[in-house]
Amino acid sequence: MTLSALIRQAHRWISMAFTATVVANFVWMIFQAPPAWVTYSPLPPLFLLLFSGLYLFVLPYAAKSRAKKAG
Repeated sequence: MTLSALIRQAHRWISMAFTATVVANFVWMIFQAPPAWVTYSPLPPLFLLLFSGLYLFVLPYAAKSRAKKAG
């Protein structure tokens, strides 16, 4: 498995964790005001999604650049 495939798979799993924390946050808000740790729980997966998403966004441009240099 290449690094790109590993990061892509991790990005998918992290997105599910992020979605679950956001849903839990809203469910908690229905019943009472959530504590700070619940409110900020989506942030760690969000930052991981940011970095992995930026990597996946730049990947095709880097491949074009490498192909252009080789060709």
